[in-house]
Amino acid sequence: MKKSINVGLIGLGTVGAGVVKLLRNNAETIERRLGVPVNLVRAADLDESRAKALKLGKKIYTNSATDVINDPAVDVVVELIGGYEPAKRFILDALGKKKPVVTANKALLAVHGEELYRAAHAAKTTLGFEASVAGGIPIIGALKQGIAANDITSIYGIINGTANYILTKMTGEGSAFGDVLAEAQKLGYAEADPTFDVEGIDAAHKLAVLASLAFGTPVNFADIYTEGISNIKPEDITYAGELGYRIKLLGITRPVNGEIEARVHPAMLPIDHLLAEVDGVFNAVYLEGDALGPAMFYGRGAGEMPTASAVVADIMDIGRDMLSCRRQRTPVASYTRAGRRKLRIRPIEKVRSCFYLRFSAMDKPGVLSKIAGILGRHDISIASVMQKERKEGGPVPIVMMTHEAVEMNMRRALAKVDQLDVIGGKTEMIRVVESG
Repeated sequence: MKKSINVGLIGLGTVGAGVVKLLRNNAETIERRLGVPVNLVRAADLDESRAKALKLGKKIYTNSATDVINDPAVDVVVELIGGYEPAKRFILDALGKKKPVVTANKALLAVHGEELYRAAHAAKTTLGFEASVAGGIPIIGALKQGIAANDITSIYGIINGTANYILTKMTGEGSAFGDVLAEAQKLGYAEADPTFDVEGIDAAHKLAVLASLAFGTPVNFADIYTEGISNIKPEDITYAGELGYRIKLLGITRPVNGEIEARVHPAMLPIDHLLAEVDGVFNAVYLEGDALGPAMFYGRGAGEMPTASAVVADIMDIGRDMLSCRRQRTPVASYTRAGRRKLRIRPIEKVRSCFYLRFSAMDKPGVLSKIAGILGRHDISIASVMQKERKEGGPVPIVMMTHEAVEMNMRRALAKVDQLDVIGGKTEMIRVVESG
């Protein structure tokens, strides 16, 4: 029987440093739970100062990832450098040597996941990626094991803490997007280049992983409709509140008539929905299974120690398999290779939802009937209308909530409405989630 599980770590950045600290600080707890110690025996990074800051000696530190992968003493390889290359090559090299790999690399999985899953299957070893979605929240493990008997009927996720922090501040303070973003950057919650976070790209990477596991189908990031929060206005947040809603950046996936929806965009949630109460940098995944019913997973979705927690959990899970001489006890991608099937991602144009609309209209007789007429001709039914700040002869915001409609019909209708001479500017549209 093995006397320890030996880890080789590639990348000593924020999360890598967290893994080193967690393996040290919680060594006793880890050994009591696992039965043997987990030892860091090799660690690679191009920046030697990171290794020195972590007090990693010359026997452990190397500037070559290949040294880690090829070291016969390494049982588990951990990739934490991020990006596509050379991360992909390192993972494939390790799997090729039949060494299990742990990664937090959601972008790589969102684009090349199927290739990596196949490689792990062919090598009869394991690829762990709990840390790739929602930091320390154990949603990957839940999909692969805890609720594996369920047919998943929907997943709604707040899976980017930066975007959620910005929307929370805008909601609480009535501030503009640009002002809150600048504050978030000063506090370290947003990167100097925040594009991945605020334009929904990071959330779409994570949703690709979740959808693939939930429905047993390849899901590529490129197929996910992605829209960010940079166009959300304070007045729309205010009107949403008056109507009983809060605006959140959501990742949504669910099966519909043999296809699956997979989309990321701002959405209005009823104020009493559990996700509507998730504020600040926190993440949450709300899902429903046919047997389980609704469930929500909540916690810190990023950061040094929460993400390190998920990485080490994967190491320990792999360690248990090694200690019991098992391989691939749980399928890498939740379903067996034979059980995975190709499902079409439903184009956003075919998706049905309710809508919030804000028109900037001249305060003249007949304007509302013109708008309603165009919507009606495109099979869009109005649920409610709210008109504010009446200014005789000037522009006035008209807010509408619609019943469920097809997205393409809505886009075509708004293109017509925005051409009316009584409409000043592009109509604001936000999709509405009426229930989980």
